[in-house]
Amino acid sequence: MQQTYQYGWLMPFIPLPVPILIGVGLLLFPTATKNFRRIWSFQSVLLLSIVMIFSMNLSIQQINSNSVYQYVWSWIINNDFSLEFGYLIDPLTSIMSILITTVGIMVLIYSDNYMAHDQSYLRFFAYMSFFITSMVGLVTSSNLIQIYIFWELVGMWSYLLIGFWFTRPLAANACQKAFVTNRVGDFGLLLGILGFYWITGSFEFQDLFEIFNNLISNNEVNFLFVTLCAVLLFAGAVAKSAQFPLHVWLPDAMEGPTPISALIHAATMVAAGIFLVARLLPLFIVIPSIMNLISLIAIITVLLGATLALAQQDIKRGLAYSTMSQLGYMMLALGMGSYRSALFHLITHAYSKALLFLGSGSVIHSMETIVGYSPYKSQNMVLMGGLRKHVPITKNAFLLGTLSLSGIPPLACFWSKDEILNDTWLYSTIFAIIAWVTAGLTAFYMFRIYLLTFEGHLNVNFQNYSGKQKIPFYSISLWGKGVSKRINQNLRLLAMSNNESSSFFSNRIDDTGRNMTRPYITIVHFENKKLDSYPYESDNTILFPLLILGLFTLFVGSIGIPFNQEGVDVDILSKWLTPSINLLHQKSTDSTADWYEFFKDATFSVSIGYLGIFIASFLYKAPYSSLLNFDLINAAVKRGPKRILWEKLINGIYGWSYNRAYIDYFYTRFLIGGTRGLAELTHFFDRRVVDGITNGVGLLSFFVGEAIKYVGGGRISSYLFFSLSYVLICLLIFFIPFIT
Repeated sequence: MQQTYQYGWLMPFIPLPVPILIGVGLLLFPTATKNFRRIWSFQSVLLLSIVMIFSMNLSIQQINSNSVYQYVWSWIINNDFSLEFGYLIDPLTSIMSILITTVGIMVLIYSDNYMAHDQSYLRFFAYMSFFITSMVGLVTSSNLIQIYIFWELVGMWSYLLIGFWFTRPLAANACQKAFVTNRVGDFGLLLGILGFYWITGSFEFQDLFEIFNNLISNNEVNFLFVTLCAVLLFAGAVAKSAQFPLHVWLPDAMEGPTPISALIHAATMVAAGIFLVARLLPLFIVIPSIMNLISLIAIITVLLGATLALAQQDIKRGLAYSTMSQLGYMMLALGMGSYRSALFHLITHAYSKALLFLGSGSVIHSMETIVGYSPYKSQNMVLMGGLRKHVPITKNAFLLGTLSLSGIPPLACFWSKDEILNDTWLYSTIFAIIAWVTAGLTAFYMFRIYLLTFEGHLNVNFQNYSGKQKIPFYSISLWGKGVSKRINQNLRLLAMSNNESSSFFSNRIDDTGRNMTRPYITIVHFENKKLDSYPYESDNTILFPLLILGLFTLFVGSIGIPFNQEGVDVDILSKWLTPSINLLHQKSTDSTADWYEFFKDATFSVSIGYLGIFIASFLYKAPYSSLLNFDLINAAVKRGPKRILWEKLINGIYGWSYNRAYIDYFYTRFLIGGTRGLAELTHFFDRRVVDGITNGVGLLSFFVGEAIKYVGGGRISSYLFFSLSYVLICLLIFFIPFIT
């Protein structure tokens, strides 16, 4: 067993040869490297599979032996200062490494087809391999300095991946926004690391926890300073895991390719903040104020993310706000001290949300046959609907992830979310009410996304392929007016080439696109000669990851179900986490499982989920529309004060959600505007005052010199004039007191 642990340092380096060889190949043999590009994707999957097998082997050994292994090397030694690098293999490391590798493999397989027609296919896989390497290095780090190094590497690669299509202005702005927002948290993280080193004199986790606990118990440290350092450490997690108020980068980051959204924004990068708080929980748990702060920020994030997802039209942005809300649940569990519940939900949510993101990518991939060959893929759910007959596998996979996230048993997220909801009652009644209401909202907005995309008949009706019946056709682009114009021009040429009348292109598309109908048009899809006019199911390399992640969504929740072992009910997850739970001085397992209490609590949580599903079905699954149908309710409410109040309420909720709670507007108007105003004021002061004094001294010297040069002109009359003037001035000064 120890021999296996000794090779743990290889885990971050195993995927590295692929991006290095890709870079060298593109530099020396660009043509050959591009011709054999599919080989590089296969090698990426192969090397990451080796890391996955290694991680699973370590995890099995930990479950059987409850052991923790750490190995360090001295890097810098100078007098009393010593900096070591190494790796730490414990339950948290093994859980995160399995999540990263399993989801990463599925995303790489998926990306091989999804990015097949992209000119930067090799660059994409190089970035992905570097990102996975950095993430594995992050979770295996044995000290705070090493974590910070990989933390910044993860941020750099995420910046490059979010802005992968950097020629699009929105993508370029999104990666810059993510980078700048995370700089705020990362700067706080660095200050917090330095502060705790100043307190304890160590970066190593085990030494740090032991020294700090002794200082706290002996009251030998300034508690205010300690709290400030802990808040700064937590700031790094707030930014990376998109917690309020540094969450604004996450929805804009959806401008990157969909595989990036599945990997970074579901299971890895955003989970890094949860990982950091979980790793430092023995440090935070002895500071009650920081635990309360974590819980408060988390519950705000839980509710805010759910409300902002209610009215989003972009399918990926809706899932992004869902991710934000679910990360809030994990952070809430950590703030309550429920270490096991937080990691359990981290596992179940990672697979379910990766399934949903990849499912959304399959939908977007299918809709390309309708929008036409363009890099600007429509992600607007308003322009979808009725896809269930044409993409049945994608539809079933997406429905599975939707049910899981809604907390419907026996799917994965039911077990973990139910556990967190029950723990909130023991912590705070107000927090519990908010968490339970948000659970209902989660079911509502997730089924809204599902129903708008796959159900309904009006927006996209593909029941007739003969061309005799007019079907809806949309050329709306989410990327700007110029792009829409180019798409319309391309479609006009296509229509004319098929002897179709081009007069219908003179019609304008309204705000929702509901009244837009188009005759039958065949569109060339990508670079092949296949002609399609309706959505089609994705290829097998896209569907295979969906099926595997669907199996994970079905069965991964079973690791938290207790089983009887030697008369004691214990579950795999608790046994796996025993060393970490013992470090927190908590009970490692429950002595018995009260199944009556479990079913009673589960009945209530499932009822909340079904209530959200019922409301979403009532509002969005009308037989003649897949859009939000308030006409049914408006018809039931007569015109009067109640009708006006109802409309104001709905418009207020919709405006709040669609406009992102006006937080981005607040940041733009006051934070960014205030910063620019301060910069302009500083520029004015520097130019007019600082430079003015300098330039004034120079001008004064010039005028004085000009005046003095006439004194030494060599003319006797000038000398006599100045001499007499000087004498008269002196006499006046001398006799003025006597005259007065």
